[in-house]
Amino acid sequence: MNYNVNDGAKRVVEDLKELAGFTADENGAHRVAWTPVWQKTRDWFKNKAEAAGAEVFTDAAGNQWAKFEGETDEAIAAGSHLDCVPNGGPLDGALGAIAGLEVLRRYAEGDSKPKKTIYAVNWADEEGARFGYSCLGSSAASGSLNVNELMGKTDVNGVKFEDALREYNVEPLEMLNAKEQMKEYNLKSYLELHIEQGPVLEKANKVVSCVYGAAGVERHNIEFTGQASHAGSFPTRMRQDAFLAAAQASLAFKEIALKYAAVCTVGQIKVEPCVVTIVPGKCVISLDQRTIDSDDLQKMLEEAKQAAHKAASDQGVSVKWSKICTFPPQLFDDHLIKLCKEAVEEETGEPTTMYSGPLHDAVEVAKQVPTVMMFAMSEKGLSHTKEEYTPDEKIEAAVRAFLNLADKVINE
Repeated sequence: MNYNVNDGAKRVVEDLKELAGFTADENGAHRVAWTPVWQKTRDWFKNKAEAAGAEVFTDAAGNQWAKFEGETDEAIAAGSHLDCVPNGGPLDGALGAIAGLEVLRRYAEGDSKPKKTIYAVNWADEEGARFGYSCLGSSAASGSLNVNELMGKTDVNGVKFEDALREYNVEPLEMLNAKEQMKEYNLKSYLELHIEQGPVLEKANKVVSCVYGAAGVERHNIEFTGQASHAGSFPTRMRQDAFLAAAQASLAFKEIALKYAAVCTVGQIKVEPCVVTIVPGKCVISLDQRTIDSDDLQKMLEEAKQAAHKAASDQGVSVKWSKICTFPPQLFDDHLIKLCKEAVEEETGEPTTMYSGPLHDAVEVAKQVPTVMMFAMSEKGLSHTKEEYTPDEKIEAAVRAFLNLADKVINE
């Protein structure tokens, strides 16, 4: 095979820089899905894949597929997404999409066909930055997408979801056809490389890790209702301060997270009437809880409810919970995990493993196809920001490990 893995890894880095060159400025990347800049990235991906000899097409959900035929129609897919959040970074999604393209190019530049057919995939709208629905294209392909929930939703400029997608030749009511289309590809494995988006690997002085699953999520709003009153007239012991109840509960949530080696995040807070001289009569906070263990996730939720009710009682207020969403934990395929650990160990000397806290397209694909992920370290754990960064040599190490994994899967 006329292919050098080190050169291939360097090409991925060069492509990432080329992509950033025409999709980013001093404020970060602007590859928000269903926008002209995003379309430029899709055209770029298509041109790169076609230059390698691949057949490129788009499914009913707007996902891009680049196909290179192997000796059989049994296939693997490798990829991620090219869209990003507003003012995002150069690596989130893009690393995996280009690494998937490099898997295809590796065999396209060889002397013989691969044993399996290879698809490089660029999933549409993983971030949900414009209409608030993450993993849009991959959830259509998995069959979990509820399109009716999105019809009529608008972006910040008042543009409807369905109108925006139709501008890019996607008919929302036909998006779920992507599931049947993906079945026709005869995928036996799906592989995804992604930056970690957290500090764990850097703190452990590790470059790359096998990812054995993704955390489940319990996300709720919690509303504390007390009594607004004059800040100068009501003694502290006599107040029904909704904010203090929310604060007390929030501190308890941190202890729950530490107890289960998990995460609990209060990311939104709304205080009413939000006046400097008035004791808060109402406070609404969000709670996002995540862990890979489904039993622990339920225990965390129950303990959070107990903590919130205790805080409400202590402060003389009432409390009400409302669910935002629930996602069960997703464990990846055992056999692919084994091969992924081998690939990581062969690159780094250690079979490092971890689970993902964030959701990814791989979580949706795993509902239909055996799946595994690999993480590259993120400097300072930063992501979804222009400061997102991984040194070139560490990206290259992760890509080499990923190409090794793909080689194992293709040739077994």
